[in-house]
Amino acid sequence: MEPWEQREADRQLLELSTTQPLPATQKPSSTTQWFSLKQSTAQLRGEQYVVRELLEMVLFVILLFFLVRGVVQNFLIEGMSMEPTLHTNEYILVNKLAYLHFDLNAPQRLLGNEDVPAQIIFPFGGPTYGDIIVFEYPNNITTDYIKRVVGLPGDEVVVRDGVVFVNGRQLAEPYLGGAPTYCYASEVCANDAVIVPADHVFVMGDNRENSSDSREWGALSYERVIGRAWFVYWPFEYLGPIEHFDSLLAQP
Repeated sequence: MEPWEQREADRQLLELSTTQPLPATQKPSSTTQWFSLKQSTAQLRGEQYVVRELLEMVLFVILLFFLVRGVVQNFLIEGMSMEPTLHTNEYILVNKLAYLHFDLNAPQRLLGNEDVPAQIIFPFGGPTYGDIIVFEYPNNITTDYIKRVVGLPGDEVVVRDGVVFVNGRQLAEPYLGGAPTYCYASEVCANDAVIVPADHVFVMGDNRENSSDSREWGALSYERVIGRAWFVYWPFEYLGPIEHFDSLLAQP
């Protein structure tokens, strides 16, 4: 073969080798890579979506818990001070929204005017005669008590001959079952009438002989009131709304 023929053969062989496709194992597949990348991205987005949904659900449950807790709260009754109306070991629901209140003078005290008296308003109405309320015990606010309202701000409360009088009128208290009410020598109401201060209520337990109440430690400030006893949900034998007497004052 002549030299120029050899060079021509080499040139054709070179052109042939450069134009042949790569083996299947070496040829890159952009479609496969794109599909794999798309799958990974979709999987990542799916995981992020699940995590986001879980976080949103947890936040919703927490928010709902605090919203419900701000309106209704459960309490366990311990002791016999409200018998025969309520009994120890009963679980009740308390409506905290019933006595929602605001102190209009609170901003002034925050600004340094500490001598400004409270001016409390109740958008939905405040405690009234016959309401059974849950409150922080004034002598230990970490302890909650439950009693019945018998006197409102400005009322004159007198205990005489085993009977309670408010503003000169005898209370009608059928829930006592005829049991008397007394004030002992060491108690606030022992010697004279008690005038209920502004923004306070006078409370007593229905079991008058076994109740630490306003007869002993004085009127209760509105600031300590948590809410109105609303419903007994355990045990089932007492299941139902807590009875309320709309008017406790007997006719003169």
